[in-house]
Amino acid sequence: MTHELAAVGIDTFDEDVYRALLSRPAAVPGQLAVELGTSPARVTRALGRLHDRGLVGRLSGHRLRYAAIDPHHAVDALIRNRSAELDRVRAAATGLARLFEAAQHGDAEEVEIVQGSEALGRWFVRLQQEARDQVRTLDRPPYALTTTNPVEKTALEKGVVYRAVYAPEALEWPGVLDDIKHLVDRGEQARVLPGLRVKLALADHRLALMPLSLDLTDVRAAVIRPSALLDALVDYWQLCWHRATPLIGPAGTADEPAEQDKLLLSLLVSGLKDEAIARQLGWSVRTMRRRMSRLHEQLGASNRFQAGVIAAQRGWL
Repeated sequence: MTHELAAVGIDTFDEDVYRALLSRPAAVPGQLAVELGTSPARVTRALGRLHDRGLVGRLSGHRLRYAAIDPHHAVDALIRNRSAELDRVRAAATGLARLFEAAQHGDAEEVEIVQGSEALGRWFVRLQQEARDQVRTLDRPPYALTTTNPVEKTALEKGVVYRAVYAPEALEWPGVLDDIKHLVDRGEQARVLPGLRVKLALADHRLALMPLSLDLTDVRAAVIRPSALLDALVDYWQLCWHRATPLIGPAGTADEPAEQDKLLLSLLVSGLKDEAIARQLGWSVRTMRRRMSRLHEQLGASNRFQAGVIAAQRGWL
């Protein structure tokens, strides 16, 4: 048996039920089930679908009886509906074609994908050079090219505000903490946030650069221009910034701890292990723990969590 109604979206079994019903004035599902060699429940479900498509009607009365609708009217209606759907597809294709043509002519899109470490590095430099007021970053390893940022010093001197949120893992890389200290001395505002999983750079509210993975064997990044996606990334950065802990603060008063001890507190609340903290500060683990014990006494804290809370309340962090 051929099934011509498949072209208008009718299932082959449903068409068999419809053809069986066409051969009689009306029928109950059980009668059609016997003829088709299937269960009444399956036929009932098919009749329900056919009813929804306008091919059969349910007769009045207590018994569940159905009658076929004249195909000249019912099938014509299906054809008109399918034609309307195809017209919508054709209209959508026109819009897709415009997007394709814009891409071929180099028009800027809201999201652009760049590939390779060098392309990522060039875009990071360009983003900072195009920033007018501020650059905001989420920073974590691995690093495709280098851990240093030679552009930032110049931008800071021009008055561009830099605010950076670092993952604790970044502080374990050789030289990173010293670089951050130098940048903070020049005006960068630095915080640390355990659990940071993405890397991101924002230039004002106009441009974002976000690596799509942390796999250095396949470096790809998205360049995002003004859009709802850019708005969401700015909001996400703000959330991270508010949750993060200041990493290195400005010089304090005489009753505050020394600069190295404040840095020790920042590293402790960032989640770094004792060995990593000692390595970054150039101390032995024993020296680091002795300094921490002295800070606990000064703060009246019994553990590092309490020390971080009290230090933050005093404005040391």
